[in-house]
Amino acid sequence: MNVIEAIEKRRSIKRFTDREITRGELEKIIAAAALAPNHRLTEPWRFYVLGPEARSAYGLALGDRKARKLTDPDAVAALRAKVAAENRALPGMIAVAMTVSEDPETREEDYAAVMMAIQNLALAAVELGLGTHIKTGAVMDTEGARAAAGVPEGERIVATINIGEPAEVPAPKARSGGGGYTRWLP
Repeated sequence: MNVIEAIEKRRSIKRFTDREITRGELEKIIAAAALAPNHRLTEPWRFYVLGPEARSAYGLALGDRKARKLTDPDAVAALRAKVAAENRALPGMIAVAMTVSEDPETREEDYAAVMMAIQNLALAAVELGLGTHIKTGAVMDTEGARAAAGVPEGERIVATINIGEPAEVPAPKARSGGGGYTRWLP
């Protein structure tokens, strides 16, 4: 498979089979992620592979976030338990964090590099017959999520990536292509 084919086949996978992801597969996709370009070779990415307990704890933090508008304590507890169980059942999850530079320019460049690393990771997964679902959001700034993922002070979670063998692959969504967003200047 070439790079363009991998880009064309990449989808956000919502459902995975029960097949376990091997450490070798995870190491291979993380190695591909770490080949992303980054200015000044700061290598700002950090990868936290979450086992079942850590995924469950992360799910509790996510459940807390999702339940914040609920007022019924039983509904809150049920939602937390449901999200924790869903996360525990995932074949794999990687929290991708970045070191946080005090220099704003370096911090911005490092964030861009980490996003490129995440794309490398997703495309390497496709090559191995795996699927990913890249997740971002405010939950990543919570103490519960940081603790569950083992992310220390001085680092920021950029995304979590659910990973596994796809149980189903959704059809591609319609895209307008790059032509409508391209200006050719003299």
